Amino acid sequence: MDQTIEVQSLFSGTRQHPIYADRFIPQQRTLRYPVIMIHGGCNTGTCFTITPDGRRGWAQDFARAGIEVFVIDWPGHGRSPMRADFLNLSSRDVRNSIAEMLTDIGPSVLLAHSAGGPLIWSLAEECPDLVKGLVGVAAGPPANLVPSLDPGSLQALEATADPDAGFPIMAPRDELFLVDEAFVTEYWFSGPQAPERAGELFFRSVVPESPRIINERFNVDGEGLSIRDPAQVGARPALIVSPECDPRHPRHIDKATADYLGAEFVWLANHGICGNGHMMMADRNSRSIALLIADWLQGQQSLATAS
Repeated sequence: MDQTIEVQSLFSGTRQHPIYADRFIPQQRTLRYPVIMIHGGCNTGTCFTITPDGRRGWAQDFARAGIEVFVIDWPGHGRSPMRADFLNLSSRDVRNSIAEMLTDIGPSVLLAHSAGGPLIWSLAEECPDLVKGLVGVAAGPPANLVPSLDPGSLQALEATADPDAGFPIMAPRDELFLVDEAFVTEYWFSGPQAPERAGELFFRSVVPESPRIINERFNVDGEGLSIRDPAQVGARPALIVSPECDPRHPRHIDKATADYLGAEFVWLANHGICGNGHMMMADRNSRSIALLIADWLQGQQSLATAS
């Protein structure tokens, strides 16, 4: 099914931390609930709406397959207003803003990339009646699975260079966290499926990040976003998708997250989808991954529309 789609825009979130979202509405729905696409750190929702080489993004791919989609910008990112306290913006602030959006739009499936992962695992606990399904795409684990890092310790410094640990980051707390074009190329577009000049072109969409969010993602000083009960989080359809060429998401880390939550785990190479890096939604074969996820969602009895 390849449909014409309508696009609308809206603001939601909390008063202190508003959220801007684009809404993609198919003519005929194949999924009972909308999918909210949640980007990761230093990104905006545009990672789901356009690729570096100008192809349509996952939002359009999902909508053309009959799935309503909301693409958000985190507070202080993209078209969501930046408040004066951005330097101290926390994962909990972003989570609470998305929870407010869930209250506004109703039950939804949450799809998160990278540092968006801890947000959706927590939201499944905090808003159990509103979160109907979970998809983690190279998604960070809950802090329960991430060793606490002490910025002053030699062990923590050694961990930042450890590929088995996923190269954790410790950000200075008193300045915005920034990545450069070389970082984007090395860590986000490290696979052969990256479009030509992907790092250079995608870097133009990169935004500054709150150092607090970066540190919480890697559980610096034990301040990461944890969950209380993995069984409660996994008490709904849950999928974790992992690419083969992502330096910060080696297979064993993403598989451990899936096992902990009771989620289904998809290593893309096992499905003949090879060569993808961290920003798989921007790679040349991005549509194949979108359709794999859409098919999985449509195959979940509790999510699909009645035939």
